[in-house]
Amino acid sequence: MKSPPPSAEQLRASRRQALRALRTLVLLTILLIVAVGAWHERSRSRSWQQPLYAALYPLAADDSPVTRAYVASLDTAAFTDIDRFMANQAHRYGCGLEAPMKTRLKPSLSRPPPARDQGAGMLGTLWWSLKLRAYAWRQTRNGNEPEDIRVFVLYHDPTGTRTLPHSSGLEKGLIGVVHGFARNDMDGSNNVVIAHEILHTLGATDKYDPATDGPRFPDGYGDPGQVPLYPQRKTELMGGRRMIDAHHWEQPESLADVVIGPQSAGEIGWSTHAP
Repeated sequence: MKSPPPSAEQLRASRRQALRALRTLVLLTILLIVAVGAWHERSRSRSWQQPLYAALYPLAADDSPVTRAYVASLDTAAFTDIDRFMANQAHRYGCGLEAPMKTRLKPSLSRPPPARDQGAGMLGTLWWSLKLRAYAWRQTRNGNEPEDIRVFVLYHDPTGTRTLPHSSGLEKGLIGVVHGFARNDMDGSNNVVIAHEILHTLGATDKYDPATDGPRFPDGYGDPGQVPLYPQRKTELMGGRRMIDAHHWEQPESLADVVIGPQSAGEIGWSTHAP
């Protein structure tokens, strides 16, 4: 005895189930492609077999004429100490590349990257990171030069902005968003933040207490074996501050006052042995 043909409702339910399965398969395929791409990106960026190119895209974060004039006046000389710093630190850890990192100043952009909400949880942060990667792709897809790392530097008029928004560096996508001050005498401190976020994109973690901003001992100190311990002569880049005494610290004025510590060096693929 033949079974009755499926009803229209059963056919619709079957089609819905097939579409759900297809959407799940497409999503899993996309996630697999992204995961493989991220793994390849991470392996290549930490192999240090060839220089990494860091593209710096400046933007005016406000409508101040001071900010716009500063952004228009930027040239490559403002960022050369980043390349020099990375080369000096890499050689301390046995990296054989003469110039492991090469920054390239790119044309200024008018459209800012998406901002991350201060109270964003895990899902909110994930959604923001996806939007940031889409923004970076749209803004830089027509470039002819290699761009291993893309950093969007938003400059603010210091007369109207006392506290800068938080900067970020994403390992997945190798993208940084940096906030700096639009003043020539602050180029050095701006470059410290840029270098800090670049190291985040390469896998380095923060070495400070987020509750206080104070560097952690020992990995957040420029020289945890220094005698006497205070004041520290150098700032560890991922620690972010130079310790003056056990309870006070200050921001470095330039990369001349900064080192990359052994733990951070190991995280980005340099030797794990202290120099």
